Amino acid sequence: MIGFYNFSVVLTYIGLASAVLGMTQACDGNYKIAIICLMFCGLCDMFDGRIARAMKRSEDAQKFGIQIDSLCDLVCFGVFPAILGYAFGARGLFGNVCLVVYVLGAVIRLGYFNVMEEKRQKETNECRKEYQGLPVTSAAVIFPLVFLLKDTDKVSFSNLWEIAMLFVAFLFILDFKVKKPDKIAVYVFLILAIIVAGRIFFTL
Repeated sequence: MIGFYNFSVVLTYIGLASAVLGMTQACDGNYKIAIICLMFCGLCDMFDGRIARAMKRSEDAQKFGIQIDSLCDLVCFGVFPAILGYAFGARGLFGNVCLVVYVLGAVIRLGYFNVMEEKRQKETNECRKEYQGLPVTSAAVIFPLVFLLKDTDKVSFSNLWEIAMLFVAFLFILDFKVKKPDKIAVYVFLILAIIVAGRIFFTL
């Protein structure tokens, strides 16, 4: 078979599978399961890079890993939240504009990251310490938190999701520095995921 196969790549594929499952669940109205799938995508992405850096890989395998990671990120954190928005009721001119702008922002962010990451790796072997713009993987944290506001009476939830997509899309392409998550951030994400998952299943 073509391609390169190792544990980090397989973990990336598992995250992609979770996104596809989540999109089908969102279309069927199983929103809680869909949001859990989104958080699981973030969990897979958080560890696949760490595992990849700890492995010995050929130059081709490294390049393949970067491309696969970005392609899967586009589906998991670009298309998936947009499908969720559509399932939640993002319709009409404004809703469709929000969906398009969000996915477009994710594409631009990932394309720019690929170019700059390839350039950076030619210049240094040091691990990246900062990101330019908000990483698309942050969708795995932001949108589950937005989902917790689903039962609010102050604003339509579909409108709230649309506004969140526009805001996040802008942060994707805004030129500002974001510190790369460290081990503490990983633990914080795990704790947050458990809390959010518990609230989603037992209170919403």
